[in-house]
Amino acid sequence: MARYIVEPGAAVAGRLRVPGDKSISHRALMFGALAAGTTRVTGFLEGEDCLSTLKAVASLGVTVERPVPGEVRVEGVGLRGLRDPGGVLDMGNAGTAMRLFMGLLAAQPFDSELVGDASLMRRPMERVAKPLRSMGAVIETQDGRPPVRIRGGATLSGIHYDMPVASAQVKSAVMLAGMYAEGETTVVEPAITRDHTERMMQTFGVEVVARGGKVTVRPPGRLEAADIAVPGDFSSAAFFIVAACIGAREPMVIEGVGVNPTRTGLLEMLALMGADLRLVNHRTAGAEPVADIEIRPAQLRGARIPERLVPLAIDEFPALFVAAACAEGETLVTGAEELRVKESDRIAVMARGLDAVGVRNEVLPDGLRIEGGPIGGGVVDSHGDHRIAMSFAVAGLRASAPIEILDVANVATSFPGFADLARGAGIRLREAD
Repeated sequence: MARYIVEPGAAVAGRLRVPGDKSISHRALMFGALAAGTTRVTGFLEGEDCLSTLKAVASLGVTVERPVPGEVRVEGVGLRGLRDPGGVLDMGNAGTAMRLFMGLLAAQPFDSELVGDASLMRRPMERVAKPLRSMGAVIETQDGRPPVRIRGGATLSGIHYDMPVASAQVKSAVMLAGMYAEGETTVVEPAITRDHTERMMQTFGVEVVARGGKVTVRPPGRLEAADIAVPGDFSSAAFFIVAACIGAREPMVIEGVGVNPTRTGLLEMLALMGADLRLVNHRTAGAEPVADIEIRPAQLRGARIPERLVPLAIDEFPALFVAAACAEGETLVTGAEELRVKESDRIAVMARGLDAVGVRNEVLPDGLRIEGGPIGGGVVDSHGDHRIAMSFAVAGLRASAPIEILDVANVATSFPGFADLARGAGIRLREAD
């Protein structure tokens, strides 16, 4: 079993750049496959999750080339040009890929079956299947979980869907299916979620109207190929943002990060806790805003996290929990029950990890209460969850003894090269089997 061992007493400093955004990389491949012409994607995240999407796209009859690291060229086959893969589509650990492909494949003329690794096969899929069925899709799950079987040849109709729970993945799947439906499809969110799909659709020529948590898609006649520059992944930058907040002795800069406002709730949360953060060198990468993030050392304070920020930082909570462990006083997170259906139950697994290193916490049905204080050493089981593993690697900056983190192989799903980048920033991390 792969593991990390993090030695105490380190500090972080300098300038660094994180890999490309995972959410945008997934979507660039999918929309490029459906477009007319060649889509060129630069800054592509070559993590295992996105490579699963790449393999699936290729299995559907799309020519995909990787001329140099970080660049992908997709020869689109058009909106109705996908072909029967002739076998199951393996999504690996990529929950985003599986849920978005459910929407993409719902109206295709051939049958499809989606599977994944042991972790993904435990994750809920009915939240996507139900609205797709209301559009006319024929989808089967196994007790609500993968394998997901989609019967080809369904005729879809546009719907008005009021989402019961805020989820960018569910929204995106319904929007993708809406491109093939008769009539408009409208999705109404209970809280704003990341809008990469809306931005990507507009880039490829799909008519989308998004306003105040309501998104309407009109079926396009065709998609036009585009060049996509993928910015640095904010969710990956989050670990080094927190690392700088708790373990920097001088300003630290993370360059070229996507700062889409539907993704940056962590910055507002940390600011409430007293972090000294600045966005500088603003620019754009296609439809996405980009900036450098400058973090200056500051003592964090505990805070009650507003529930309105939860959907804007759902992947960053493991890192935030580490920041809370290093803050003065109590931090309270509620309204985050979505964390229980990620790669692991991130509320329960983070709580056990905090227990292992001596941080007092209370598990709530929809969050955690964390009392900041000293962090000791110990053994933390990440349960194969990449974000849990990387968060406790960052916690080692404030530990009084080594932290051993078990089951870290899945870090490669979203952040290839994390260990090297962490060492370069100053974290005393080594890998072991």
